[in-house]
Amino acid sequence: MDESTDFAAAEPPFRVVTRGLSAGELAAVTVVVEAAVQQELEQLHSEPTTSTTAWQRSQRSLRTPLHPGPGVWRSFSA
Repeated sequence: MDESTDFAAAEPPFRVVTRGLSAGELAAVTVVVEAAVQQELEQLHSEPTTSTTAWQRSQRSLRTPLHPGPGVWRSFSA
């Protein structure tokens, strides 16, 4: 908000229905809630990470490819 905003005339961003809340307590709750909302908005609008997805990790080779040919199966014992 800019400095010219009239806070008395502005619509409150939320309403507190708890009785006996002091002005300091209300200010503290307001700061915490606004910070949480701001952090959530920043996360939603941030650049997506380029990490490997679980799907991509599951598609990689589990072993080296087999190359058929003469003498390749020599060490195999039944």
